[in-house]
Amino acid sequence: MTSATPVSRAAWLAALPLAAALGPCANAQPAVPDIATLTATEAVRQLCAGTVTSEQLVAAYLAQAKAKANLNAFITLDEAGALAAARAADALRKRGGACTPLAGLPVAIKDNIQVRGLPATAGTPALKGFVPTADAPVVARLRAAGAVVLGKTNMHELAFGVTGYNPAFRTGPEVGVRNAYDPSRIAGGSSSGNGAALGARMAPAALGTDTGGSVRIPCAFNGCASLRPTVGRYPQQGIAPISHTRDTAGPMAQSMADVALLDGVIAGGAPLKPADLKRVRLGVVPAFQAGLDTDTRAATDAAFAKLRAAGATLVDVDMPGLMELNGAVGFPLALYEAYDDMVAYLAKYRTGIDIAQLTAGIASPDVKGTFEAFVVPRNLPAANGVVDAKPAYEHAMRVARPALRKLYRDTFAKHRLDALVFPTVPGVALAAAPEASSPENFGALIRNTDPGSNAGIPGVQLPSGLGATSGLPVGLELDGPAGSDRRLLAVGLAAEKVLGRLPAPK
Repeated sequence: MTSATPVSRAAWLAALPLAAALGPCANAQPAVPDIATLTATEAVRQLCAGTVTSEQLVAAYLAQAKAKANLNAFITLDEAGALAAARAADALRKRGGACTPLAGLPVAIKDNIQVRGLPATAGTPALKGFVPTADAPVVARLRAAGAVVLGKTNMHELAFGVTGYNPAFRTGPEVGVRNAYDPSRIAGGSSSGNGAALGARMAPAALGTDTGGSVRIPCAFNGCASLRPTVGRYPQQGIAPISHTRDTAGPMAQSMADVALLDGVIAGGAPLKPADLKRVRLGVVPAFQAGLDTDTRAATDAAFAKLRAAGATLVDVDMPGLMELNGAVGFPLALYEAYDDMVAYLAKYRTGIDIAQLTAGIASPDVKGTFEAFVVPRNLPAANGVVDAKPAYEHAMRVARPALRKLYRDTFAKHRLDALVFPTVPGVALAAAPEASSPENFGALIRNTDPGSNAGIPGVQLPSGLGATSGLPVGLELDGPAGSDRRLLAVGLAAEKVLGRLPAPK
């Protein structure tokens, strides 16, 4: 189902403030809004009101992307295609066409999601010549709603990591996707380019993918908002996979309202209003609060205090065995399913390569090592080397994952929780270097995002502040019961009103 049905221009204008609805003088050129503060929701309002054109917005974001090329955010910047699509959107409005839900809004797409006519590299050299002939369904829904694709963003190679330190593609002098607030730091991953592009104001909205934290970690590090939806809420066709049990596409944007806007286009549903925080119960689990760095601890404590002051009820809850259950699910699922899922993807979409060629071309040492040691031979790491992955996978699917899902269900029900609340990542962005992608750092960075991913439940990320010492963004996550995406987004909208948005990087 898609909610990309055009609505009348009059209906859109009726919801706008009077000043915006009046629009510009007939012969005046609309002024370009300040993209440092502009949200996707505000951009759509102005596009529908005629106070800005899609071509103006696209040109402004393209210029910013080129000015910030040192961040390595884009693999393919489709300047000609984006401007042509923007002019077509503007021409349609001038002819009195219906104002669509995205109305010519520029968006960025992670490069493991297929976009017709643009390479879909998944951040790896062996796929740099693969150009899909059709959009992935999630992209088709955005385009049907009026979105204009700016280009394809960089990522941790094959989505197998959370730093974005990918040597395969770069537009700047340094290796890896770089943090919008401090280019000496990582952008997070695996939707690394989206995080950097949003933080640096190269795009107002983006579409990424998430297996264990990949739309949430980059937004935590770059000051944006995102949703990992309940697994199965979005169609997964046309997306380079890791694990069909865990993978999902997810929207990333400048604000929670923008994330809700994109979710409504992809999954359907009427516009959302913020929840009443006086009726919201949030669970605080000790395992997610341990070992935080100083900036993250301070920002999280301040966020909790603000939420309580606004009327939310925060409840200390225990989830016994959570991390042990998660450990029995995470790697067995991802490493075992990755082989079959990738083999099927390469064949189905006629990429022209097989998994041996894919593996041979991997540029990132951490990803190459993972494929050669675990994915291709179907192994798992063990104390004395490796073991056959199949028994652990079967146990994960039959015993551990059902137990993990039950633990979440019981916790939400027992404490009557709308969500769990915790820092998205235990620390701020690491220094950008090869060692950032070490197994130890990988485990630390996904510690809080991975359990909900393995349970298949939805999670939203929103900024909680800038670190007092580092000046880097700190993220706050809300994980809700399976299928509670819209309620979770409403709670996120309310939380963002209390916590505020981050200023653009200086």
